[in-house]
Amino acid sequence: MAEPSRRPAARRRRPDPVDLPRTERLAVTRLSDDLADRIRRLIISEDIAQGARLPPERDLAERFGASRPTVNQALRALSLMGLVEIRRGSGAYVVRRPETMVTASVNLMLDLDQRSLSDLMQLRLWLETLGAREAAGRAPEPASGETAIGEALRRLGDSARHPSEVIAADTVFHATVVRSAGNLYLGAIYESVHTAVLSFEYRGWVDTESVPDWLRDTSPEQHLALHEPIATAVLNRDPDAAARAVAAHHQVMLDHLRRA
Repeated sequence: MAEPSRRPAARRRRPDPVDLPRTERLAVTRLSDDLADRIRRLIISEDIAQGARLPPERDLAERFGASRPTVNQALRALSLMGLVEIRRGSGAYVVRRPETMVTASVNLMLDLDQRSLSDLMQLRLWLETLGAREAAGRAPEPASGETAIGEALRRLGDSARHPSEVIAADTVFHATVVRSAGNLYLGAIYESVHTAVLSFEYRGWVDTESVPDWLRDTSPEQHLALHEPIATAVLNRDPDAAARAVAAHHQVMLDHLRRA
């Protein structure tokens, strides 16, 4: 008996490509990328200090045998890397903040999927808990009260009646605690995540020029009391208490985000 013929499987239709706007043709060789890499390596090899001003574009163009537009593009690329700050009318300055690239990536992820905010909040909790625990294990005794954490807490207390200052001081306080763990990468990643959460939380406030309800309804004493246990636990070398204080602060932040 003849075997029935097999019909070829139907091909899946590929989705149509997205319609992209017109763009300029890409040059075969990006001289600006090569120049940016050479300047980057020069900053590192010569150990050019934070805040140092680079030579003017004209001098850089002559030094590297490039055009001024190429130099300008290279400096802009270094600015996106967080290695250079361009100040209009003044020049390009070394800033040595490559963590800005991490911040940009985290912000982009959150913009693309705002449902990932809960994951970002959880990551923030993990990072700060780890940082506070490690900081508590190596923090100096708070005899004089002049530690960086003590100073950050005082700044938070002094700014408690001005919303914009509170937010800035809050960022400095938490970043100082995590940086006290002594790991540059942990500090950089934490600051990037923390900043992304704050930017999302306060975006409506910035857009509408209004103060968040929770900040308006929270007294300076309440705000300071929320952060003081973290500082006290770290300075008293109590990792478990530090973790509990961070968890309590995290819960309050979750409540704020739900209301926002």
